[in-house]
Amino acid sequence: MTREEKSIAIENLTAQLAGTNIIYISDISGLNAETTSNLRRACFKAGIKLEVVKNTLLAKAMEASDNDYGDLPTVLSGNSAIFISDVANAPGKIIKDFRKKSDKPVLKGAYINSEVYIGDNQLDALATIKSKEELIGEIIGLLQSPAQRIISALQNKFAGSEEEEAE
Repeated sequence: MTREEKSIAIENLTAQLAGTNIIYISDISGLNAETTSNLRRACFKAGIKLEVVKNTLLAKAMEASDNDYGDLPTVLSGNSAIFISDVANAPGKIIKDFRKKSDKPVLKGAYINSEVYIGDNQLDALATIKSKEELIGEIIGLLQSPAQRIISALQNKFAGSEEEEAE
């Protein structure tokens, strides 16, 4: 790879990093062609972009980015693939699902909404992070619950008084 090609690759990676707040870095080495293809297909269906990257280029792109990746560049060794998503827990769920059949992919680290997570031991927590839409749905449900109880109580009260009038 020439210097010009490396420079273009770094610019492209920097642009990708700037366009998202959710990045997972994992090791997918050792997966056979069929399993890798299945992983790519699952990522595509979930709206996740999966790309194998050179560690040095990704480290330089992180450095050039406006985001603060903290210690995340320290996990860049061996083979690395990045998962770029709009949903915080989607890559974690995909990785966890694939780990049922194999010991790969191994999570190296993640950057989610300015928070840095390092190590494969973070996978369970990352897979259960609630999305913005799930949190909004829960809040709306909690807000509606007291109002629904009041309406139900009033309806029962009026229904009870109508039965008394009918007698």
